This record gives sequence, structure tokens and C-alpha cells, in this order.
Amino acid sequence: MTEDEEIRAGSVLPAQRLPIDLVTADGLHLVGEAALPAGRPAKATLVCVHPLPTHGGMMDSHVLRKAAWRLPALADIAVIRFNTRGTSSTAGTSAGAFSASEGEGLDLAAAVAWVRDHGLPEPWLLGWSFGTDVVLRHGVALDPAGVILLSPPLRYTSQDELARWNERDCPLVCLVPDNDDYLRPAAARQEFAIVPRAEIVEGPGMGHLWVGEPAVRTVLAETVTRMRPGGNAVDWHWPAERAQAEGAMERWTDL
Repeated sequence: MTEDEEIRAGSVLPAQRLPIDLVTADGLHLVGEAALPAGRPAKATLVCVHPLPTHGGMMDSHVLRKAAWRLPALADIAVIRFNTRGTSSTAGTSAGAFSASEGEGLDLAAAVAWVRDHGLPEPWLLGWSFGTDVVLRHGVALDPAGVILLSPPLRYTSQDELARWNERDCPLVCLVPDNDDYLRPAAARQEFAIVPRAEIVEGPGMGHLWVGEPAVRTVLAETVTRMRPGGNAVDWHWPAERAQAEGAMERWTDL
């Protein structure tokens, strides 16, 4: 039997990956992907909103892409990614134009509707940078199972909009890098104090973009811990017996 393989930056684990077309309430078609556990039902669902598209953010931004590559196999989590309006990636370009987190609320709503229409478990919302503003401004009306915020800059979100999260009792977890360019942990605690249950988790020695495998593993491990409480800790290896039964771990080659 071959040996277990360590999961590395370019590792792609087996999953059922489907291109999806999201239609917003204002009639736009958005490019997206659903990565589902292969051969078994998902036990949780993660809807991802990417960083600022005017500065390169898209559904393939590295943390979101690696979530889709790993979490369906490692934690039975379905991962939904999409390009917000006017955003392009290798999967294609979504219709519309950048709307500074306003129209993007309709984009998020379309993704959540897709999840519910397809009978997947109630979604957690994960926003990264700009995506956190979209989630914070519009996600409360979508009644998510939980919220994970990566590097929230609070660029577009008002204190009144933050306070609306007191209307919900779902988990609200903020992963804030020690070396963030916009909002560091001490400041984040002050800003999020208006929502007493908001949890600030520090990323020691990490930056806004969560660059490097240790940073990615921190994000994904925290995500799995919150979404699958009581489960096993993430093992960053693909076992040989699972490779034989479910498929080998591949390497990303789109270079």
C-alpha cells in the first residue's frame, strides 16, 4: 500500500465539482462552482464571498479555492464559490458591474437561494476582506447558520449594520491577522463590541491575505471546527486507503 500523502499548497482532493449559474433578483447571471463531497451527502455548507474585485479578488482567490479543493473530502463540507457582479476568473465573468457591496448583496442572496433550492444543509457564510462587508451588510436577512469573517476591514459596514446581527443568534467568528493592513485584533474587538457574541480569533504573525500554507491551514481548521463541532481535528494528509477508495490527490496544474 502506498503511503499517506501530505496535503500541500496545490493539493486537490476528490470532490464532485459542478459549474453553477446563479441568477440574481435583478436578473444578472453569475458564474460559480459547487464543490460537493463525492459519493455522500454534505453535512454542512459554506458560501464564500471573495475579496475586492477591483484589486484582484475573485472566486479563485487562494483561500477560497483551497477550501473548495479540501473541505468536501476532509470534512464533508459543500463549498459554494462565485464571482460577484462584474468579476472575472478562469471560470468566466459574471454579468453586471462592481457595486461597492450594495448590489453584491443580491449576489449573496442568489447563492444562498441556490443552496436551499438544492437541498444542501443550511449555509454558513464566509466573507474575506470586501466579502466580509457584503456578508455583514446583507447576510443578516438571509438567516445563515453561522458567519466566518476573514480580515474584516469594515470599509463599507456601519455600526448600525453591525448591530443588526444582534437580531440573530448564529455564531459570528472574526479571524483577524496580527499584521492586518486595515483592522488588527485590538481594534477589531472595539469595533465588534456592539455585537457581544462576536468572537475575535487572532492569526499570529499573519497578514490580510493569509499568504502561505500555515495561514491557509489556520483558516480552514478554524472553519471546520466551527462548522463541524465535535468532529475530529483536520489531518493534513490524504490517507492511502481513501486514495484507493475515493481517488488520488491531484496537483493543481493550471499554471
